[in-house]
Amino acid sequence: MKQLTPEEQEVILNKGTEPAGSGQYDRFFESGTYKCKQCGAELYRSDDKFDAHCGWPSFDQEIAGAVKRLPDADGLRTEIQCTKCGAHLGHVFEGEHMTDKNVRYCVNSVSLDFEKK
Repeated sequence: MKQLTPEEQEVILNKGTEPAGSGQYDRFFESGTYKCKQCGAELYRSDDKFDAHCGWPSFDQEIAGAVKRLPDADGLRTEIQCTKCGAHLGHVFEGEHMTDKNVRYCVNSVSLDFEKK
């Protein structure tokens, strides 16, 4: 496992949220693969990233089997975690009609590393 900064620990381990619009991958659209910051597992491909204008990186599809969904502690949302290590990534929303896949994985930039294609 990778050594995490205090900010990364707050989000990844304590299920925090980075401030909207503050993450390095919010308006970042290079070709490559997004990986879990904690364990390095591949989570999302750049081809599945879109600008949802929400302040966080958004994807409409995960790499098969890479992300698990759990009921959020707030009882309203669905949390997403890295399947391999359990790192908190963010939340998933369905039914917003932002893409044809009708799903939005809203991910904290600090939960991700990017590997250029």
